[in-house]
Parts: sequence; structure tokens; C-alpha cells
Amino acid sequence: MCVKVACVGGGPAGLYLSILLKRQDPSHEITVHERNPEGSTYGWGVTYWRGLLDRLHEHDPESARAVEEHSVTWNEGVALVRDRATRRPGDQGFGIGRHRLLEILADRARSLDVRLEFEREITGENPPEADLVVAADGVHSALRGHHADHFGEEIRAGRNQYVWLGTTKVFDAFTFAFVETDHGWIWCYGYPFSPERSTCVVECAPETWTGLGLDQANEADGTALLEKLFAEVLDGHALIGRTSSQVGAPWLTFRTLTNRTWHRDNLVLLGDAAHTTHYSIGAGTTLALEDTMALADALHGHTSLPEALARYEQRRRRELLSIQSAARYSARWYENLPRYIDLPPEQMFALLGQRHSPLLPYVPPQLYYRVDKAAGQLEALRRLKRWLGPKVARTVHARALASRK
Repeated sequence: MCVKVACVGGGPAGLYLSILLKRQDPSHEITVHERNPEGSTYGWGVTYWRGLLDRLHEHDPESARAVEEHSVTWNEGVALVRDRATRRPGDQGFGIGRHRLLEILADRARSLDVRLEFEREITGENPPEADLVVAADGVHSALRGHHADHFGEEIRAGRNQYVWLGTTKVFDAFTFAFVETDHGWIWCYGYPFSPERSTCVVECAPETWTGLGLDQANEADGTALLEKLFAEVLDGHALIGRTSSQVGAPWLTFRTLTNRTWHRDNLVLLGDAAHTTHYSIGAGTTLALEDTMALADALHGHTSLPEALARYEQRRRRELLSIQSAARYSARWYENLPRYIDLPPEQMFALLGQRHSPLLPYVPPQLYYRVDKAAGQLEALRRLKRWLGPKVARTVHARALASRK
């Protein structure tokens, strides 16, 4: 259907869409435009789960094999609170360096005769001429911003501060470490993405951030303080700021982006340009790649471009409902950490694993823990929990929407 396709943004979503469309029809003329030089990506490792890997194998076995080959895995979660540690088995997780993932996808795209143009800035003032233009240019999408009134973007800032770091400590499990300071709690999430490196995301409440002086510290001093605070979990290893081609390791507040619609004429939003979900559920890259699969399927299954884009948006909005709810409640769990942090270790870690639940904020934590434990043994309680959770989520979400009108 689409003879000429322009993907704006050379991240995983833009590159993978070019691969899938070329596999569907090699005669498609596809160009990926990336504003940065090749190899200058930000970030450390990305995480994903077996379900995504299975779907990658279904859609393009060659790139899936390369992704799997260059990933590391874990099967446990570890929580450290003060001097207490709890380890629990979990689903198999995967980590891969963002730089390596982009290398794999770029090489695969080139092998299929996709044209990659780096250091090419595309804005709403100079859109590429194509039958289909895909805005895969992230949360700050220039193409979406040029038509902001049409897309109806809404951005909600979270409360906590966070910074994305790397470390030479190679974690053997997905690791949560919570440290108490004179100014409140600060914590990190750590997971490996190569045999030599791990990602380490540090988060805290704004009053802790300012109380520790992290709001005023330069990168070196701030990193040194974090290394001291997390010395036990890091085992003396260093924390590393942004890659050498980037400046600084900025603290951020997470912004949840939604849009009223995802397409306009021949322009369609993909990945973070369309929606974002809180990093604490580790699903950003997965959701972007699943968007790509859905868009490629819709384009292949419909001869009309408007119908294909509408079907893509309808499908993905429906599929994202539960994961977006999980992300909201996960972020809220951390924003209300004092509610859970002093529970016995096994209870605190169990509720950490249940942080996606729409019921948890409204039930006393110890009562929820007992009910959840009982539900694991009684089928009737499991059914009640599965039935009641979504109803609470829909009611709360509807009230939140009404309050913003």
C-alpha cells in the first residue's frame, strides 16, 4: 500500500518498522531519518521479557536471534532495605545495551536495503515527502508538536526525581536497594545489560533530593555521593554518568504523555511520540516495538491508509490500557514508599511485586498482603481479585478524567 515511507527517528521503533515493512514488500522505498550521528545514542541498557522475544522471533527471526545472542538474563529479584535482604524467584528477564540493540537493528535494516540518514533534522517545517510519515522521534516529537492542537497531547509530571546511570557492578538479579538518609529514602533499580555493565536508575522524593544537595551538586559530586549511599549494593564499583558524547547526567521527573489521537492525514505517531509509561515497569522499549508490529500488521492488512492507521490506533489503545494502569500504580507505589517500607521484609517485597495493583492503594498494606497470600491458595479469592481490580481501576480513572474537565 505505502510505496514510500519515511521513519523520523532512528530508535528501536523506527528501525524495526523499516525492517518489518521491507520484509512484507521489498519494493517499498523506506528511509529512516535520525538527527544524531550514528552510534551516539543515550542511555545504558533496556530490559524486556520472554513474551517480547517470542514476538520478535515471529516477526523477524534473523534480528531476534541477534538480539537474544547479545542479551543477558536473570531469574530472580532482590530487595535490600537497610541491612535486610530478600531474594525471590521470578520470570526470566533480559537486558541488552541500547547501543548494541540499535547496532543490530541498523545492520538488519541496511541488509534489507533500508536507507539510513543520520544527522538529518526533521521538523514540522520540513516534513519528508512520502506516502506515509512515521513520527518515531520520541516524547519531544517535533512532528507531533507541529500539530499539537490536532493530536491533543497531555503531559503529566510525576513527583519524584530520578537519574539514569550505568555501573561496572554486574547484578546477578533485578535488584532494588532502598537506603534511609536523614532527609528521607533514596533507592535504585539495577539490572545487567552486558557481561561488564548494568543499568542503575536512582530515584527519590523531591525533599530528599534537595535535602541531600543533589539539586545543587555537579555531576562528579552527585555521583560520588550516590556511590557512597549505595556502596553496599555496588560492592565498591563505580557509577557512570552519560556516555562520552553526552554532557552531564541530569535528574529528571518522569512525564507521562498521552494523545487524543495518534494520526493525521499520512502522519502517524509511534512509541514514545504517542505514549509513555513509567520506567519502573521496564516496558518502554517493549511497547514501542509492539506498536511497530501492530502498525506493520495494519498496513499489510488494509488497502486504505486512513483505515490502516485507525485500526492500528484502535488496537494499540486497547492493548495499552492494562499496562498504562500498571505503570500509574507502580509510580504511585514509589511516591508513597513510607506506607510500605517498614513492613517485614517478606511483606514489603511481596507488595513491591504487587505495586501494579489498583486495589493496593486503598487497602491497608498488611491486610492486602494477607488477602493476596490467601488468594494464592484459594481459587475463589483469585477470581474475586481479578474481577475487583479492573473495576476499581476504571472507577478511579474515570473520576480522575472528570476532575480535569
